[in-house]
Amino acid sequence: MAILSLQNVSKEYASDGQSVRALDGVTLDVAEGEFVALVGRSGCGKSTLLHLAGAMDFPTSGAVLIEGKPTSDLNDAQQTQLRREKIGFVFQSFQLLHTLTVQENVELPLLLAGSMGARELAQERLHWVELDGLGARYPHQLSGGQMQRVAIARALAHSPRILLADEPTGNLDTTTGSVILELLLRLTRERQTATIMATHSPEAASVCNTLVKLRDGHVEEVTRR
Repeated sequence: MAILSLQNVSKEYASDGQSVRALDGVTLDVAEGEFVALVGRSGCGKSTLLHLAGAMDFPTSGAVLIEGKPTSDLNDAQQTQLRREKIGFVFQSFQLLHTLTVQENVELPLLLAGSMGARELAQERLHWVELDGLGARYPHQLSGGQMQRVAIARALAHSPRILLADEPTGNLDTTTGSVILELLLRLTRERQTATIMATHSPEAASVCNTLVKLRDGHVEEVTRR
């Protein structure tokens, strides 16, 4: 069974009094350990698909299922629990809290979820992304690549089943971006996380084993390697 399944999903938004269809009849299954690249021009529906996959938004029609359960059937408390326990998010702009240390940034989702041993878990995640010894620093004291690795450590804090990455290399140079891609590839393989990444970069897409081409809200082509 797919860990994430989109079944004939459409999403419409109101814009200037008109209805805009961001996704139109999208069907897609993602399995554990699958690394999916969402590619296509700006406005093709990549970010909308990520938002639906992360239960940050919900389809106008069709169904998004995580572990076989429709996200639209969940109440607010269940949606929050799902995001805290099953889903990790990595963003282009890192979205670290600059008043917190690296260690505190990684600990935060664990503390919000009431997890025991948050400090030890955060240290283990920082070790996994090769940032040992930097826990006491603040984000402004790090390079862009280091900040993105902190963001990945934070996303992994609660051992999510699904990782959603929105242009994770977009603010990084080519060399640093390659390091981040290798890290995402390693976590997908070693932890069997289902990773879905929206990207404009052909280099980033090339490391994925599934390529989903979107065009005007439709899935134009799915290639599995």
